[in-house]
Amino acid sequence: MRIRRNLRRFHIERDRTIEERRRKKMSGTTTVAMHSVFVYGSLMADDVVRLLLNRIPQTSSAILPDFHRFSIKGRVYPAIQPAKADTVSGRVLFGITDHELYVLDEFEDTEYERQNVQVLLTDSSEKLQTKTYIWANKDDPDLYGTWDFEEWKQLRMEGFLKMTKDFAHELNLPESEA
Repeated sequence: MRIRRNLRRFHIERDRTIEERRRKKMSGTTTVAMHSVFVYGSLMADDVVRLLLNRIPQTSSAILPDFHRFSIKGRVYPAIQPAKADTVSGRVLFGITDHELYVLDEFEDTEYERQNVQVLLTDSSEKLQTKTYIWANKDDPDLYGTWDFEEWKQLRMEGFLKMTKDFAHELNLPESEA
């Protein structure tokens, strides 16, 4: 399984992050890189984020212009692709650490590419450069229609939470207390 192959890389990356924090602490430097990530599918659910990050970061509702959120045949999660004059609603997760970004990268797997995009924060109309995960196969014949978050919550979220918990366990993440 892909997760097992990357488990060693995960532990090396985690140890490197811990060592960098220790060195910064000893040198008096406490700066840690923080990221923002636009999410538009299962990661809009607090329960999913909590299982992966062991916390719920600060968030803000946002809109990603010129993209469309597709359903994927045989999958319970969506994909986004550029689409003129369309928008994708979602939210931005703020204060994501390098380690948490790595966890999200592993969760999204190689089917997605992390890219920088500009979103519009709905509560302030402010434009923000952020990261998001875009479906890597631009010509995927399995993309269709429009994925619906509310429908997913009702029909698929429970099973998805079990899968996410198993993923977090395999990645050796600490369990969420909630």
